[in-house]
Amino acid sequence: MKLTTRGHYSVKALLDLSLQPAGAVCSVNAIAHRQQLPAPYLEKLLIELRRSHLVSSVRGAHGGYQLAKPPIEISLGQILEAVGESASTLAISLDPLASEHAEDWVTSMLWQRLHQKLKEAFYSITLEDLYYDARSWQAAQGEEASFVV
Repeated sequence: MKLTTRGHYSVKALLDLSLQPAGAVCSVNAIAHRQQLPAPYLEKLLIELRRSHLVSSVRGAHGGYQLAKPPIEISLGQILEAVGESASTLAISLDPLASEHAEDWVTSMLWQRLHQKLKEAFYSITLEDLYYDARSWQAAQGEEASFVV
């Protein structure tokens, strides 16, 4: 599965915020520059993430965004859901009750079970898990602590 641009950019932005010291506020432009993202589009995503209580915003000259809760409390599923994505985009829309053959029913049930497992996986992977995965990859590559996902 490949995340759409919305999902990918949202994860990148939240991973970037997870690197900041607790309570630090980052401007959209700073996040966009570090992660090589278009700032206007990122702003729209951050507004959606704020509405879902994953980030909070601070107004003013030194304003910006910060995580609304610790990275261990933010799941990949929550991030994707906040920007209108989910595992359901992968589910096949077969109605098991409308199946005329056992094979169709089995296929439908299989896809429903796979969809449920995928959804569970999305909600079990936290922003903190992704952070440590990215750091491990960077260490294996011999990279510095610059963090572009």
